[in-house]
Amino acid sequence: MASIALEQAEAPRGIQTFAASDDRDRLTGAAVKAVLRLVDAWGGSNAEGAALLGVSESTWDRMKAGTWEGALSQDQLTRASALIGLFKGLHLLFADDMADRWPRLVNTAPVFDRLSPVQAMIEGGIPRMLETRQYIDALRGGL
Repeated sequence: MASIALEQAEAPRGIQTFAASDDRDRLTGAAVKAVLRLVDAWGGSNAEGAALLGVSESTWDRMKAGTWEGALSQDQLTRASALIGLFKGLHLLFADDMADRWPRLVNTAPVFDRLSPVQAMIEGGIPRMLETRQYIDALRGGL
């Protein structure tokens, strides 16, 4: 009987989808903190931060003030995950301040179409965020 319980406890959870409200509630606080910090590190405006996370500017302001008590949606957590992965990948790729300057620099790679990665991600939403993260992972040899 104990082996059955152990097997169930060790069963893999599978791909994180952020679909369960319990998961969203559990992950929201850390995700919001991380996105607030990375947008600040990148020198982003309130409007850019709100657009990247997929929230209104008034919600972004409440998040910054620590007065927002909601839970991020599945899409918003996906955005946060892509941004956090991108931030980490940039800091693994660059050993200097370029890691935080790169997202704001105009980029001629086809995925960015002569926009900065921040602008491209705002315009392209989740698909472009995932492409940007994959682009950096590929540059650093992570794919």
